[in-house]
Amino acid sequence: MQSSPSHQPGPAVPLARISEPVILPTLQGVGYGSYEVRPTNFLYSFILHLVGLVAILIITHFLVEHKEVIARTVIQLVDPSDIVMPPSPKTSGGGGGGGDVSKLDASKGKPPKFKMDVITPPAAVIKNPDPKLAVDQAIMVPPIVKMPTSQTQVGDPLSAALIMSNGTGVGSGVGSGSGGGIGSGAGRGLGPGFGAGTGGGVFRVGGGVSAPRPIYNPEPEYSEEARKAKYQGVVVLALIIGPDGRPRDVKVVRQLGLGLDEKAIETVRTWRFEPAKKDGQAVSVAINVEVNFNLY
Repeated sequence: MQSSPSHQPGPAVPLARISEPVILPTLQGVGYGSYEVRPTNFLYSFILHLVGLVAILIITHFLVEHKEVIARTVIQLVDPSDIVMPPSPKTSGGGGGGGDVSKLDASKGKPPKFKMDVITPPAAVIKNPDPKLAVDQAIMVPPIVKMPTSQTQVGDPLSAALIMSNGTGVGSGVGSGSGGGIGSGAGRGLGPGFGAGTGGGVFRVGGGVSAPRPIYNPEPEYSEEARKAKYQGVVVLALIIGPDGRPRDVKVVRQLGLGLDEKAIETVRTWRFEPAKKDGQAVSVAINVEVNFNLY
């Protein structure tokens, strides 16, 4: 009986080396395909980013420390009579109010017809039913404003009161305000604003409203502090020119400092204008004015 040949074990097969993961292969110059990767690229990139960060910090520090100098440099100097009045997309602005000091709130109703040359103010309760010269009621709102009107059911559209009353306001009209209009404002228009028109606020140049024209606009005096510092620039003021051509509600929009803002307000309050007009009637208008301070 033949014995089966004995199975001799072969040479031991070495186990595969388990490679450790490479950290930052670009830095060590391995991996990423067959393209050559240089470790110095990382160093150059790091230096460039560091230089950029330092430059940003230096520029930021300079801007903070020299903001007044920079402001004086970028401001465009203009003649003080140049008035910045961009055309307004709105056709109306303003408001009105009135009443006869009634103990009852103004009754709900519709405004009378709109016109800019009002003779008879609105009234929900007519005190004189048989006037010598009958003229339809009206309020000072541009006729291009479209909303329901009435000559028989006149009142405040924003009121909830149903008992007929001219309201608690004063100066004729209907509402809780004053001025011969309708609403809680002051003027001959409609709503919570003042002057005329409707919408809350005053008229803006554009939409049939002409720009006011300065007829007396003396230059402002320099403050002593600004003169010593040889400081110059432009102060921008927001103000309202009334139907009488006088400025009011003057406020600073762009400051200059060193006492020049106060000098600008003081001077502009003395200016006089040919008033803005709407349909031939003088109206209040909101504008911006640039006041120039320049050392000659």
